[in-house]
Amino acid sequence: MRTTLPSGRPVELVRPPDDTVRGVVLVPDVYGLRPIVDDLSLRLAQEHGWAVCAVEPFPGNEHVEQPERLALIAANDDELILAELSSAADMLGTERTAVIGFCQGGMWAFKAAATGRFDRSVAFYGMVTIPWARDGHDQPTGYLTRPERCPVLSIMGGLDKWTPEADIEFLRGLPDVEIALYPEADHAFAHDPARATYRKDDAEDAWARAIAFLA
Repeated sequence: MRTTLPSGRPVELVRPPDDTVRGVVLVPDVYGLRPIVDDLSLRLAQEHGWAVCAVEPFPGNEHVEQPERLALIAANDDELILAELSSAADMLGTERTAVIGFCQGGMWAFKAAATGRFDRSVAFYGMVTIPWARDGHDQPTGYLTRPERCPVLSIMGGLDKWTPEADIEFLRGLPDVEIALYPEADHAFAHDPARATYRKDDAEDAWARAIAFLA
């Protein structure tokens, strides 16, 4: 169901019928909450018994189209977004809570891994370095190297310009970071079958890796 965090930020909240110890905070791509995100949240709850809270990244700007939406990523502040993701975890109230993000949401999943609120982080093609970094919106690399950071699974495409080889090598050098690299895949290959870059076999394998990582 659609509801809001205490701040008023929209979220999609799905709870399984039985009690669960696993919660997932889901951070969408640049297009935010929409039917495909609602469906994914429902599937994770139905198929795995997880409680899921998907968070709208750009409240009040849901009507904005590409390429203007890209500018909204840089406008978000680390402190605000990470506090909202922690608030979403609190709403779930689960014993263990992970964060999963896609594209720009994967960037936030990297950062959220260092908040101490999540026990696992899965980043689907998350940006490891960003060209729009500024004071208050820092590089994900700084969060990934913090000692309090939880284990991370980074799912990446070998053809993805947003995660060049240097960024992949950076991740390889970090402890408690697992990389699932799909050499022939481009950006956004796993979460939206309507995207031109979607690759069914790679997507199914990537999801199997993610589910096992969080199980």
